[in-house]
Amino acid sequence: MSLFIRSALCAAFASFCATSVQAAPAKPAVKGSPAAAADASVQEIELVHGLGADKGEQLQKLVDRYNAASNGARIVLRERAWNDGAMPHLMILGERDLGAFLTGPQRYRPLHQVMKDAGVRFETLRAPAMMTPTPLDSAKRLVALPVALSTPVLYYNKQAFKDAGLDAENPPKTWQELQRTLGQLVAAGQSCPYTTTQPAWILVENMSAWHNEPVVAEGKKASLAVNGMLGVKHVAMLSSWVKARYLHLFGRDDEAVAHFAKGECAVMTAGSAAWPSLKRQAAFEVGVASLPYHEEYYGAPQNTLADGPSMWIAAGKKPAEYKAVARFVDFWLSSESQVEWQRNGGYLPLNRAGLLASESRLLADDLANVRVAVKQLTNKPATSVSRASSYPQRTAVRRIVEEELEAVWEDRKPSKLALDTAVSRSQRLD
Repeated sequence: MSLFIRSALCAAFASFCATSVQAAPAKPAVKGSPAAAADASVQEIELVHGLGADKGEQLQKLVDRYNAASNGARIVLRERAWNDGAMPHLMILGERDLGAFLTGPQRYRPLHQVMKDAGVRFETLRAPAMMTPTPLDSAKRLVALPVALSTPVLYYNKQAFKDAGLDAENPPKTWQELQRTLGQLVAAGQSCPYTTTQPAWILVENMSAWHNEPVVAEGKKASLAVNGMLGVKHVAMLSSWVKARYLHLFGRDDEAVAHFAKGECAVMTAGSAAWPSLKRQAAFEVGVASLPYHEEYYGAPQNTLADGPSMWIAAGKKPAEYKAVARFVDFWLSSESQVEWQRNGGYLPLNRAGLLASESRLLADDLANVRVAVKQLTNKPATSVSRASSYPQRTAVRRIVEEELEAVWEDRKPSKLALDTAVSRSQRLD
């Protein structure tokens, strides 16, 4: 990783880079030591997730390496819902899971408290302004570990570009350039020029931040503010692309990734963490580039947003179990584990250990997504308008945005009416 990227990431994630979390790989408990004796009474620490088969396989590699070195409790990884059966010790939860998890009595034990009680160095981290505040408490302390941070980028099929007479090493930088590119792809016989994952997150939330436009209107009661000129114009443009068959939608989540990986679509906007999965699954060379921007907007581009699932620790477990959990968290934050998780999982590093470990030139191709993601996140300092907000990440709000976008795609509403409706519906939420 270049010096520029390292400096950029430290600028964006300054608290992560300055954290006093142990940077060296965690040392497993030695047999006969008090730590080993405590862990010996714990048979299993269950970690559940909903990351999917490919990401789950990469996580299993991390877990296997920990278990191979540990003389204490073993981490058992399962892909299931957190509320499907007994409460697990650890849960990697995305935004759609958090509504039920955080409703009612507190079901988690704060991460910073677990680490403190276990005697593992772990100072409170001050998350950067562009990172989702979901895993933070009111004092900005980590209550969960944001293990799967990502930001939207643009992917493209280099062979499809070459076949259409396009420069595969110079992808479009603006939405206007992308429109011309899609036209050339269609002329070359491409049936699905462009697709996207998570339309609400990428095409509304991040597009607003990328142009330094508000997503949320602050006041006595926060509400969406995505119905300004930028949002209306952008969604109207996308609507025309749907009608022209330039844009194909496959769902509200990550369904588009599989279609792109199969070579069905030539261009895709998706989270930066999709990169290693695409490299493993696609039979063509995948390019990765920055999210396009509208060049007529003064000051654009600004910055994108870092979001993604976090690992939560269940409440009501035994002291020995929490000590075992703390040791696993410490292991995950080691330099070796951080670079492994970046390389195999595609997610952003969490601390100086992961940042410094990722500088190797041998990993340059593997971490191309990280370089693009960091450049976007640090393109300009986040403003009060372009910073991350917990409000649009609420499941109900994203559902509203998705429903209104689908009304546009299906030609049931014009973009202005759809976005106005999304804002008014958000104002009626409790």
